[in-house]
Amino acid sequence: MVISTVLSVMSYNYPPDKLSVYVSDDGGSEFTFYALLEASRFSKHWIPFCKKFRVEPRSPAAYFAQNSKPEDTTAAKQWLHSKKLYEDMTCRIESAIEKGSISKDARDQHKGFSEWNSEVTKQNHQSIVQILIDGRNPDAVDDDGHQLPTLVYLAREKRPHFPHNFKAGSMNSLIRVSAEISNAPISLNVDCDMYSNNSDAVKEALCFFMDKERGHTVSYVQHPQSCDNIAKDDIYANSYSVINKIELAGMDGCDGALYCGTGCFHRRESLCGLEFSKNYRGELNSMGHTTKDRSVHELEQGSKVLADCSYEKGTLWGKEMGLVYGCLVEDIITGLKIQCRGWKPVYYNPERLAFLGVAPNTLDIALVQHKRWCEGMFHIFLSEYCPFIYAHGKIKLGAQMGYCVYLLWAPNSFALLYYLIIPSICLLRGIPLFPEVSSLWLLPFAYVYAARNACSIAEALACGDTLKAWWNFQRMWLFRRTTSYFFAFIDTFARQLGFSETAFSITAKVVDDDVLERYEKGTMEFGTLSVMFTIIATLALLNLFGLSGAVLKIISGYGFIEGLTLQIGLCLVMVMINLPVYQALFLRNDNGRIPSSVMLKSLFLASLACLIPVY
Repeated sequence: MVISTVLSVMSYNYPPDKLSVYVSDDGGSEFTFYALLEASRFSKHWIPFCKKFRVEPRSPAAYFAQNSKPEDTTAAKQWLHSKKLYEDMTCRIESAIEKGSISKDARDQHKGFSEWNSEVTKQNHQSIVQILIDGRNPDAVDDDGHQLPTLVYLAREKRPHFPHNFKAGSMNSLIRVSAEISNAPISLNVDCDMYSNNSDAVKEALCFFMDKERGHTVSYVQHPQSCDNIAKDDIYANSYSVINKIELAGMDGCDGALYCGTGCFHRRESLCGLEFSKNYRGELNSMGHTTKDRSVHELEQGSKVLADCSYEKGTLWGKEMGLVYGCLVEDIITGLKIQCRGWKPVYYNPERLAFLGVAPNTLDIALVQHKRWCEGMFHIFLSEYCPFIYAHGKIKLGAQMGYCVYLLWAPNSFALLYYLIIPSICLLRGIPLFPEVSSLWLLPFAYVYAARNACSIAEALACGDTLKAWWNFQRMWLFRRTTSYFFAFIDTFARQLGFSETAFSITAKVVDDDVLERYEKGTMEFGTLSVMFTIIATLALLNLFGLSGAVLKIISGYGFIEGLTLQIGLCLVMVMINLPVYQALFLRNDNGRIPSSVMLKSLFLASLACLIPVY
């Protein structure tokens, strides 16, 4: 996955002498280094193949998965040859990983392997910088004799007693090391799973930076986060089509485009803390420096110092320079600070998506990912960087409000929890909470519900979603708010009060084959012992009990209380949304069903809630 992403950005339609690719390996793994070494050799064939036949996308994994052998004889011959080279490379990498070691022959092929010894661990190792392809070297050419882009491996130093600041620390090390080696005025950052889907993405981004009227004011060009593994009808609501096409585009209209942490082209000066001024003209050709007089060894040794644990001590890195430390969504807060320094961001959503990543393919992973996002964003709202305070008078009010739509996800959980719990319990007791159907006071409730859903459906269909995908989004909206957002609220306040520390949850990228098969069929995955699943199942059962109790009373001749119509309707909608939960509780027998222990706890909690006295 990593090397496919690397190869996709190495193959851009852009002068290779102006293109340098840096890979930050926070795990400091010799297997990642070995894979990158293999990729550097394969690139000599892959890059000319892509440019000769105008291949899209230029990730070999994605390309060979999406395209069959061409009919043209010459193209077919080279296609088969390229595929065999790629498969041979992946086999060598996977074989090394399965064996748990890299062969002596492979180690002898590059001096970089000497950096790894028995004392090197994931959390305890020195800085490692290795220039695998030196783009200045006239001998660094592909199979057609054209220059190759520079390729650099970086593993910043990690020591047990030094805070490494997660992704933000990794990015800041990359910024410094890249400045030492190439110092390009524009930098692109992408996550390891987000390959380039458009070989002209660099040229398109540069159009914004080089615009005669506004280009010098542009700080970054953010592309939407999109995925190429969306299941049928998007069961986990991973496409974010309405957010990407409407909400984020609307924020861009207020000059408040979010920095989302990946798929973003940055102006190096703005990312490094420069305040925008009216006299700034941003000459893109004035920044780069030549390193022709310095050897590869000198560049590597000089860069290692910049990636040391102690380098940032007493500096403005993590505060006014680079990505901001101390927040789970360092990208969002960094983008806000850049805007408050006077820069204007751009949100760009082209017809051909520039980057495609990997969406969470289990419910547990999807909810944990949202919890991390939500926790980080609520922390921003409670911090000194609250847009209504920190950004007051610096960015437009519309942009401030746009930020807070996302920063306030966490407290929104309580409103939904109320509507899922109280009406069901009151329905069992025959206590009406809403106006009678014949009352004029019903109109505001009916209007809000109908208008909200009509608008939501219209937006979803306009953005290319199906009605079933929209319905699945409503289900995930319910799951996220009652679990991810609720726990994010609790954890944020616990951290604010000093009861816990910041922890960064890594989103898993690989799952078992049977899990993947269920995902592709559109079957939700509940097969882990997660407290989130206990809450989801408890709320689903509570609404089922409430609806069943009301129906039984009507059938048994207790009569129908008119004031309960809306409560019955609300419970009915909740039961319909939770149908996959009931299937996972009682009907399914695969490994993705809700575990028995979770089911028993949920039944107990839902039954206990039904016994709560309400007056």
